[in-house]
Amino acid sequence: MTTMNDTRLGTQGPSVFPIALGCMGMGAGSWYGDSDEAESIATLHEAIERGVNVLDTGDFYSMGRNELLVGKAIRGRRDQVLLSVKFGALRGPDGAHLGYDARPAATKNALAHSLTRLGVDHIDIYRPARLDPNVPIEDTVGAIADLVKAGYVRHIALSEVGVETIRRAASVHPICDVQLEYALVSRSVEARILPALRELGIAMTAYGVLSRGLLTGAKPTGGRDVRAHMPRFSADNAAQNDQLVDALARMAAKKGVSPAQLAIAWVRAKGVAQGVTILPTLGARTRKQLADTLSSLEVSLDASEVAELEVAVPASQVAGTRYAAAGMATLDSER
Repeated sequence: MTTMNDTRLGTQGPSVFPIALGCMGMGAGSWYGDSDEAESIATLHEAIERGVNVLDTGDFYSMGRNELLVGKAIRGRRDQVLLSVKFGALRGPDGAHLGYDARPAATKNALAHSLTRLGVDHIDIYRPARLDPNVPIEDTVGAIADLVKAGYVRHIALSEVGVETIRRAASVHPICDVQLEYALVSRSVEARILPALRELGIAMTAYGVLSRGLLTGAKPTGGRDVRAHMPRFSADNAAQNDQLVDALARMAAKKGVSPAQLAIAWVRAKGVAQGVTILPTLGARTRKQLADTLSSLEVSLDASEVAELEVAVPASQVAGTRYAAAGMATLDSER
C-alpha cells in the first residue's frame, strides 16, 4: 500500500491521500451513462489498496444507487476510508431537478437515509450540495453541528459557495473544506474564494479538474450523458475548445506526460503556490483510469512551467459556461 496521508483538509480536518476518488460516475444510472458495477467496485477496492481514503458521493447520485454501491464496496473496509457525502438536491421520479432543501429537519432526514444506504454509523465529511436560497446557511450548518455532537458526522464541509457564505458558516462551526470546480479552464475561484480559504484555514476539494473530460478530448456518449447538455460540449463551442485541448496535448507531450497528468499536476501546484490545501477529486470509473489518475502524483511543475501552461491554455478562451443558465444560477460561488 502507498501511504501518503500527510495532507490535511484544513486546520482541523482529517489527514487524506493527496487525490480523492469521485464516485458519481460509477454504476447504473450515472450522469455520464451506465458503467459496470463489478468494475466500479473493483476500482474502489484498488483505490483503497493504493491508499486513497476519501470517497466522494452524494445521496442524489443515481437516485441513491451510488451510495448503495459505495456501501457495498466498503463493507469490511470502513476503517480505511473517509466518506464525503453531499445532500440537499431534490429529484423527481423522472430524474428532474426540483431544487434544494437544506432545512434543519431535511438535513437530518437526509443523513439518516445516507447512513442506511451506506451501511455505516457515521459520515466523515457531510456537506450541502448547494446553498439553499430559502435557508440561512447558519441554520443548515447548525443542524449538521447537532449531528456532529450526536456522533453521526465527523466534519462539516460546503460546496459551491462564495466568500460571504463561507464566513457565515465558519462562524457557526469549523469548516474543513469547500468543494469547488477548479481546472485550467475553470479558474473563477482564484480571485476571492482561494484567498478567503487561505485566511480561514479551510481546504478545497477540487472537482472537474479535467473539466469533465473536456481537457482530454472526451465527448458525450449519448443523451443520458450529462455532458450532452453542458455548453462547453456543444457543437457551437467545440471548435474553439478543441484548440485548448490540442494546446494542452502539445504541452503534455513536451513534458513527456499525458494531458490528464498535466492538468492534475497543475491543480496540485496551484494549491502549493497559493497556500491552500487542494485535494483533486477525480472520477475514475475503471482500474485503468484509476492507475492513470494516480500516476499524476509522479508529475511536478515548477512556477515557470505553471505560468507557461496557463499561457498555452488560457481560461479566458474557453467557450461556454460550466453549466447551462439554470445550473449557473444555483452557484453561490459564481455570484
